Amino acid sequence: MYSLYKTWRCLTISKDMMVNDGIRAREVRLIDQNGGQLGIKSKHEALEIAARANLDVVLVAPNAKPPVARIMDYGKFKFEQQKKDKEARKKQKVINIKEVRLSPTIEEHDFKTKLRNARKFIEKGDKVKASIRFKGRAITHKEIGQRVLDRFAGECADVAMIESSPKMDGRSMFLVLAPKNEK
Repeated sequence: MYSLYKTWRCLTISKDMMVNDGIRAREVRLIDQNGGQLGIKSKHEALEIAARANLDVVLVAPNAKPPVARIMDYGKFKFEQQKKDKEARKKQKVINIKEVRLSPTIEEHDFKTKLRNARKFIEKGDKVKASIRFKGRAITHKEIGQRVLDRFAGECADVAMIESSPKMDGRSMFLVLAPKNEK
């Protein structure tokens, strides 16, 4: 049973590292499990040394002359690597962009409602894209939309900063607000 497991384990080739029989080099500079140099060994000798210790030979520097291989428990190494990656993903913050749509002829109550929603998004740490869609002939008065966006940015100034100033994109004008960094 052990020999079948070891044979299967020897044929394992990772995307990023070559392991055991997957190593193509004839000679490797071998490092033992404690980090000590064992010198330049043939691939066959390296595999025998690793088999005696019930460990794997992993190619860590394939471009070196000769390539550098290390004796280690590859399964444990991969597990530790996955744990580190998972921990790093937990700590990173994903920033979403929420959109608030306004119109050039927006009423005061609607403006306050949109403003309240935008402030809520910013306080959660998301960016807010405030956009105005011009319909029909309203596009001839872009300055009205510009004033609405400027007022919107001014009302959010205490919690957000302007990341990109108002720009036209087709029939829409938009600006992006980002939360202020509080350190």
